[in-house]
Amino acid sequence: MLSWTEERVEQLKKLWSDGFSASQIAAELGGVTRNAVIGKVHRLGLSGRAKTAIAQPQRAKKAPVRQPGGPHARPHGGLDTVGNAALKMDFLPAPKPQLVVAPKVFTLSDAPLVENAGILELTEQTCKWPVGDPGDQSFHFCARRSEGGVPYCGYHARVAYQPASDRRREKQRAFAG
Repeated sequence: MLSWTEERVEQLKKLWSDGFSASQIAAELGGVTRNAVIGKVHRLGLSGRAKTAIAQPQRAKKAPVRQPGGPHARPHGGLDTVGNAALKMDFLPAPKPQLVVAPKVFTLSDAPLVENAGILELTEQTCKWPVGDPGDQSFHFCARRSEGGVPYCGYHARVAYQPASDRRREKQRAFAG
């Protein structure tokens, strides 16, 4: 590694003031790295300099292309959309969103009458929905008839097996309200 002689320091100062980058100066001087040039520039206090004439000018940004028909327009699916992409596209307005009916929310009044079965009384045909706190004496299982190989009666199956989209929608309503 070469040392910083007075001659090299003067050459560094001239190149720096001419707007050369640290990498370009390191290549010109030879035997030093870009970081060594940056360190020497800071130690010499050469931070201010004229803008480099070597740097590439910034390109002007293009204005975004606006599609006809508004922000929700989409291409028409006719013959003009197949094949050559240079053909003009006909735009139709996007369809209006349809109202989605929320699923029925079950309440305790919808629940079936409880049969009060203990764990030893359950079979493959009885509902295994727990009712109450397992630490209480009154804890029991629903024990109504289950159908279709599901471990719960019709009511508890509707409560237990909600589609993921319904659960997400309910969670969003809870946070929004």
